[in-house]
Amino acid sequence: MGSSYDHAITVFSPDGHLFQVEYAQEAVKKGSTAVGLRGDGIVVLGVEKRSVPKLQDERTVRKIHKLDDHVCMAFAGLTADARILVNMARVECQSYRLTMEDPVSMSYIARHIASVKQHFTQRPGLRPFGLSTLIVGFDYDGSAHLFQTDPSGTFHEWKANAIGRSGKTVREFLEKHYTDEIAASDEACIKLTVRALLEVVQSGGKNIELAVMRRGKPLEILDTKTVEKLVEETEKERDAEAEAKKKAAGKS
Repeated sequence: MGSSYDHAITVFSPDGHLFQVEYAQEAVKKGSTAVGLRGDGIVVLGVEKRSVPKLQDERTVRKIHKLDDHVCMAFAGLTADARILVNMARVECQSYRLTMEDPVSMSYIARHIASVKQHFTQRPGLRPFGLSTLIVGFDYDGSAHLFQTDPSGTFHEWKANAIGRSGKTVREFLEKHYTDEIAASDEACIKLTVRALLEVVQSGGKNIELAVMRRGKPLEILDTKTVEKLVEETEKERDAEAEAKKKAAGKS
């Protein structure tokens, strides 16, 4: 426990901790898993969909949001906080476009979102945003980017990353399997994202949402049938690899 040092966001503990920020990071770890992957000509976001009540319209439960024509974001953590942050980011994208007469750059919008989060860790009477984000898209020169921000206000660029529940497990999987050869293939990028999510999602395609953006093309949210087909293909390939390894081990 943080004792009296967790009563205010502006108070450091003697060993240098800001407990409210660390509590916000715990909220992220309890959120649905989100995976982002950057290829040479494609960016992919995949999220774990939680089951919704039978009478609820599942279209109102979204973990992937479009910020501008060339930028989209997935999050893990508190949905209500995400709604506010998404609206602020969309306003900034349009303000930049109006002022500069150019679309916002990926590094700029990632830095802006991180700055907003950091502001909420340094002022009394506020609390940190309880979410981490994966921001993907393309710059005007056609280069693909993936940025991650966390509740403390830091941001980094990645080739592939995961946040939320079991984020560390999925990240380790991506570190083992992401290669330049996969980055060169759009299909391989999508399948690796699906395979990473299947490390923690047990019920298959119905609980996975995928968004794909290719260079020069708009954001595409894949429908349920397409996702289920990808899951089926991915599971067959995974089983075939496991069988091949088993046979190789038996021969040796």
